[in-house]
Amino acid sequence: MKTDYKIGDRLDVDIQKIVPKGLGLAFAEKLTVFVPLSAAGDKARVRISQLKSKIAFAEIEEILEPSPDRIDPPCQYFGRCGGCDFQQMDYEAQLAAKLGIIQDSLHRIGKINYDKEIPMIASPNEFEYRSRAQWHLDTRQKRIGYFRRSSHDVIDIEHCPILTPELDAALQSLRTTLDWGTFWSDRASIEAAHGSEGSISLFSPEIMEPTEDISFSVGGEKYFYSALSFFQGNQFLIEKLIETALNGAGGETALDLYCGVGLFTLPLARKFGQVIGVEGNDRAIDFAEKNAANAQLDNVRFVRDSVDDFLSGHNLENTDFVLLDPPRAGTEKWTIQNIIKLKPKQISYVSCEPSMLARDLRTLLDNGYKIESLTAFDLFPQTHHVETVARLKSM
Repeated sequence: MKTDYKIGDRLDVDIQKIVPKGLGLAFAEKLTVFVPLSAAGDKARVRISQLKSKIAFAEIEEILEPSPDRIDPPCQYFGRCGGCDFQQMDYEAQLAAKLGIIQDSLHRIGKINYDKEIPMIASPNEFEYRSRAQWHLDTRQKRIGYFRRSSHDVIDIEHCPILTPELDAALQSLRTTLDWGTFWSDRASIEAAHGSEGSISLFSPEIMEPTEDISFSVGGEKYFYSALSFFQGNQFLIEKLIETALNGAGGETALDLYCGVGLFTLPLARKFGQVIGVEGNDRAIDFAEKNAANAQLDNVRFVRDSVDDFLSGHNLENTDFVLLDPPRAGTEKWTIQNIIKLKPKQISYVSCEPSMLARDLRTLLDNGYKIESLTAFDLFPQTHHVETVARLKSM
């Protein structure tokens, strides 16, 4: 019975399932092994790369027997590029793995036994869907692309199959038009976004050209934004995401927390007497105010503040509905407790990180709320990331 494992050891393992962060779970003698880029059902020879107590992370050296779900990744950079980590699985297996990640987080982190079905809304496009990206530059080697997996080395990317064709064309154009001599640092980055009718917005602090405003129309609303402000990166699912987050909502007062450029604020204003959008990013609020004015909505007010500070300093006990869409890092320290103090009748929690969602749902359940529904959205095909909409109501 082997118990004296060390880095570099090789093991033959069976991948049991995919767990949070997209890792394959396997077991050896008195050792739990996490394996990236694997598929449930793989039999693989792996090499230990990290080791702590009874937990190891290992890299695949050889697939001894492939899972029925395993396919040949279509991207030539897969495995080296740090962007995608699910291209080794067919699409149905990707969706199943993401549902498993949500359920694992609910059970393990939130201690939540949710026995209802969690519908998974698939992306209409498995590839050519991503309408925003961050490209990294190695200005000395004249490389533009993405970071190598588990490093900050830049891989030169000629073609990225998950980008929309328009954004991929912009990447290819940059490769030939960039004046590399204008960059003063060895490393730089470019934010890129694709809007309606092929419009492209680019931003880098080291590029002097102005950042263009672009727009996208969905659900009867028009949204202006740019590469400097967040907007959902899979435009094929935005309308369904809004419908699910707001379904059945209505009343006098609604809060839209982490509102960004107003993606949910504008449709909320069609359903409520007044809506307050809160966002700490000044550029996003500028666009949110422009979007509300363009929609001729006079029942919307935007607040430039962190969500925690706003909630701590306002008495809004007559709030009917709270929608929150925090970044991947999760809500701020007191956000959930401050929402509970408002006693909203309904809460819609839009989350791109299942572990943070599970943590916060536990707090809400312990304070008089129950989960009405959970819906998963595959906004990020070919990666382990997944969006979840949780609808809750007070008991």
